[in-house]
Formats: sequence, C-alpha cells, structure tokens
Amino acid sequence: MASVTVVGSGASGAHFAQSLLHKGHRVTMIDVGRTPDLRESAQAAASADDMSLNGLKRFLPDPFDYFIGADLDALTLPGSEGEFYGIPPHKQYIFESAEELAVHSAGFDPLFSHARGGLAEAWTGGVYPLTDDELADFPFGYADIEPYYSEVASRIGITGEKDDLSRYMPLHDHLLPPLDLDEHSTQLMSRYGVVRERLNSLACHLGRSRVATLSRDMGDRRSCEYLGRCIWGCPIGALYTPSMTIEACQRFNSFEYLEGLYVERFGFDEDRRIRTVTVREVDGGERRDLPVDHLVLAAGALASSRIFLESMRAGLGESPVLTGLMDNRQVLVPFVNVKRLGAEYDADSYQYHQLALGLECDRPEHYVHGQITTLTTAQVHPVLQSIPMDFRTAGWVFRNARAALGLVNLNFHDFRRPDCRLALGPTSGDGEPPLSIAYSPDAGQEAHVSRALKRLKKALRTLGCFVVPGTEHIRPMGASVHYSGTIPISDKPEPLTTSRDGLSRDFQNLTLVDGTTFPFLPAKNLTFTLMANAARIADRAF
Repeated sequence: MASVTVVGSGASGAHFAQSLLHKGHRVTMIDVGRTPDLRESAQAAASADDMSLNGLKRFLPDPFDYFIGADLDALTLPGSEGEFYGIPPHKQYIFESAEELAVHSAGFDPLFSHARGGLAEAWTGGVYPLTDDELADFPFGYADIEPYYSEVASRIGITGEKDDLSRYMPLHDHLLPPLDLDEHSTQLMSRYGVVRERLNSLACHLGRSRVATLSRDMGDRRSCEYLGRCIWGCPIGALYTPSMTIEACQRFNSFEYLEGLYVERFGFDEDRRIRTVTVREVDGGERRDLPVDHLVLAAGALASSRIFLESMRAGLGESPVLTGLMDNRQVLVPFVNVKRLGAEYDADSYQYHQLALGLECDRPEHYVHGQITTLTTAQVHPVLQSIPMDFRTAGWVFRNARAALGLVNLNFHDFRRPDCRLALGPTSGDGEPPLSIAYSPDAGQEAHVSRALKRLKKALRTLGCFVVPGTEHIRPMGASVHYSGTIPISDKPEPLTTSRDGLSRDFQNLTLVDGTTFPFLPAKNLTFTLMANAARIADRAF
C-alpha cells in the first residue's frame, strides 16, 4: 500500500485523505492546523448546545464578548466601504495567516486560511454539482464524477430535492430531504408558484438551495434544530465543516496528523522525483526536512501554487509564472419583500440560504447562480445601513422591516487568462520570497454583470420584492475565495499542467487535488466539486 503525504486539511485534502484511508493506504497530513482559542464566552456557548440564539443571549455571562467581541470584530458599521457582514470573534482564527507568508497583490484581495479544515470552516454550506456544459474544459464529464458527488454526499449529508433548479444542479444519490423553510422563504416559493411562467420567460428559475446541513441525524451529528446560531458555529454539528472529516481520519491507525508546521517547499532529485518536504514550525520556528514517498498538494490554489513555485526556484533556479488564476465575481443584492413589511419575525430558523435562483445565458456554461438568504438572525441589514436616520427611528424601521429583508448573492463564472497570474518576488533576508498576485477582470465582465443585475431586479419585482437603489455591493476579486486554475488538469501533456488524475507533468510523484487544477470556474461554490474530484483522484490514481 502507498505511503502518501498530504499538505493541507481543507475540503480537498480532507476527502482525499479519507478516500485513501478507506482503501488501506497510509496517510501523513502536514498542516498549520490552527484551532479556535475559545474564550470563556465561547466555551459557555458550546456547552449550551440546545439553546436558541435568544436563549443564548440571556444565558451567557458576557453575550457582547461572544456575539460582537471587545474589538467589535463582528460589526460592519454604517458608512463602511467594506463587506456587509463581519466575522464572529471566535472565528477570526480561520483567516489568520502564518507570519512566514508574504503576499503582494494587484487587482485581487486574497484570503488565506491556516485553520484545521481551511476556509470552509467559515462557509455557508452551498453544494452544487457541475453540469456537462460546465465541465466541458475538464477531461471528464458529469458521468465520471457523479459517483464521487454521491460518495461525498453520503459522508457529509446534503439536503435538496428535484425542482426547477435540477437542470443546473444534476441529481445524485444520497440527498437528504430539504430543511424546513423559514416563513419568508416559504412565501417566496409560494409566489414563485403563481408567477413561474413569467419568471421562466426571463430564463430565471427558482428552487431549493443544496446545503451541507443535516435534516436527519447522522452518526454523532444531530439534524438541524433551527436554533438560529449558524453564523456563530452550529453547536450540534448539523452544518458540515472539513474539520469533521479530519476527526474521522484520526480514527484510522494509518493516519498521522502533523500540525503546527508550515510547508515551504519540496526537494527532489535529478529525475525530478520528490524526496523531501521542507517545513518550519509556526510562527518562525525551526526548519527541517521530512521524507516523502508521494506528495499531494491540497493547500488551496494560492498556497499550493506558492509551494510549487518556491520548489522550482530552490531546486532548479527557475522562476516560472503560473497563469490562469480564477475567482468568482460576486455581487450582493439586498431586497425588500413588500408583502412581508410589518410581519412578525421568527428568530428560530436556519440562518443561511435556503433558496437559490438560476439565470440562463446565451452559453450554458455562463449560467449565473444566485443564493437567496432571508434575514433571520443576522445582526443588521445593508438596506438599513444606507438610510440615514436617528437611533429611535432606525429601531422602529428595523423591527417592522426585518421579516421583509433578504439578500441575493449573485455568482459569475471565470475563465483562465494570461494576465491573471502568480509568481514569486525577490527574496529578502531569511524569509521566503513573497507571492505576487496579479488579476485583471475580463473586458466583458462588467456588461455581463450589468445584464444579470437588470434581469435579477425584474425577477425580484415579479416576486413582489424591490431593490433599494444604490445598495448593491460588487465584492472585490478574491472575496469569494473560489481560487483556481493555476496548474490546470488537461489531456494535453504540457508543462505546468496535470493529468486527468491530478499527477503533475513536472514531477514524478506529485499530485494536486485542489482548485489549482480547475481549467474553468463556473458560477457556483466549488467546494463540493473539490471534495468529489479529490475522492475521484484518490480512487483512480492510488
């Protein structure tokens, strides 16, 4: 059986490792592996796993510390030019980079995670299989990856059903029944039933979002109890995160998890066979080499690319440029549902998106995907931030409008281009060279976004909703963290690519299983496909 070293514990690495372990292979995982340093309030919240959000507010000795934080980490204040929502204090660790990592970027705001489980420790659970049209640039089709979508679904628990969105999200096995809709989402779906033909004439379809949240118990994870605490971390494990898969891997005697280590590069012989991987204890600790039989990079597109580039620089004196960096442009569109104004608000509900919409385009692979989130227990809403009013009036408006507020997160596709690239900058001192990132949007993207926004607003009006002018927020490139495309999977045997099974064409015993290998990025969260593709490679290549 093979002995495999995996770098990274995110969605790709976790499911690749689990697949290998089930096949009897030995796996060593190297990871920085940050975990939350739970303050007293977070420990108290974790112990109260049966309490709703409002119950938790009354229970905690210091609810402000837990929900907001002493430094106001969770707040995005009115007038801010940044994101709509902040990150809960005890989740800040997910976005803390190791001090060894230096980055220079232009046109791109990258996010890194050195958390155990990676960036998906803070995701909203959207899982969307790709269609044959969206896989056209891949050397395999939906039929090839469908068994692995089904396998991952059986591991993590995915809710969904056959509906009007199934044309964009093919059905696979092991789907759980969908979650109970909140009252606002129920009203939107009811309205869709009335105006369906009108919306479909706009090439717009509405349906249930696919989410990695349990509607039935699974092992020691409980089904969703609608506590309204999703943003702060599901206390009962209903919402899947990759750290759960790492826990499952740790039950195997053939799995070794080496945490607290930052991977700088790998070393190889004259035949380009990798022999070692160079690691450093974080932050700024001792450097040492670890032996490797087969190396798998699963640290995310940016981090894996950095390791690859630094290894080429150190071992060959070469400084290649990796072109083709991709990310989904996202546009956040707040809306108000007129018929819900003044309605009562139910805090005990699932917080994240339960509905989705699809906008067809002239080319099927340019489909625009939207996630619809109704306001449940989020702390504030962008519509209210944009209206100047005194505190008392703001409170009255918020109480009466809360049940009517929602947000559409529109996602747009991306494709590989030579002017979107990664390279290494010059080295200074004992540190590693900085990663240089350059990104330029496609010239046609602005018009594509503008057309989609017009269609979305028309669709929302048909549903009885309106968008307050000027409240749309175009997120910066890099904000979606759907990074991919720098060492693409290809049937063409060219340098700086991988085979259909993720094997590097530059090194004998190197496999890449994360977003580096995607040759095209559809307008969907890529995490589900990362998991499935990693399981596919583990099954085929080992």
